[in-house]
Amino acid sequence: MLTPGDVAKKTVEVGKAKAALTADKMLTLGIFAGAFIALAGVGATFGNIYVGKLAGACIFPVGLIMVVIAGSELFTGNNLMVMAALKRQITWRRMFLNWVLVFIGNFIGAVLVAGMVIYSGALDAAAETVMDAAVAKSNIGFLEAMMRGVLCNFLVCIAVWMSFAADTVGGKVAAIFGPIMLFVIAGFEHSVANMYYGPAGLMMAARHGMVANLTAETFVVNNLIPVTIGNII
Repeated sequence: MLTPGDVAKKTVEVGKAKAALTADKMLTLGIFAGAFIALAGVGATFGNIYVGKLAGACIFPVGLIMVVIAGSELFTGNNLMVMAALKRQITWRRMFLNWVLVFIGNFIGAVLVAGMVIYSGALDAAAETVMDAAVAKSNIGFLEAMMRGVLCNFLVCIAVWMSFAADTVGGKVAAIFGPIMLFVIAGFEHSVANMYYGPAGLMMAARHGMVANLTAETFVVNNLIPVTIGNII
């Protein structure tokens, strides 16, 4: 494995490579990452139902594993690009361009997966759970959601950071698993995961005619915005 100092250097180099991507690649690879995280959310939902929260937490790391091994672009992991900007290896403008396009791509990918799994009926057995998760996330409170976002992305960035230390797929998987499992079991908030959970709850309500204290506006204002701010911090 690489030493921590070498991992820091590699993180800067990775940031430079991400900043050099063309806009269409940022967006397209962002869509893939959003889909990977959303699929992990689907699996975690069934784990929660059939086994328990620990099972869901152990399933969810598959999302970031797919992101890292497949080489897609995840907004929360890309927040580490700030290191390359601070080292003046990339411009702040280029970093923010990456964040915006990847964020949009992540949202598209997550919503596409949400739509497919909801309207395919694959999650009908978990309809109430899907709804309850979206409602709960939209009623945390702005400050609380932001702080949970900070805690979450500290662990996500540590997972990505440690994955850089490994040269094998197995090593990267092992490095990613622990921190991601930890943030899920602790109930911290991940903006890209919530791009799936929120829309999935709204779509489930529409599909089954269920009444819920949830709208797109409340989800964005009460959850996605504060969690995104927290993730960046």
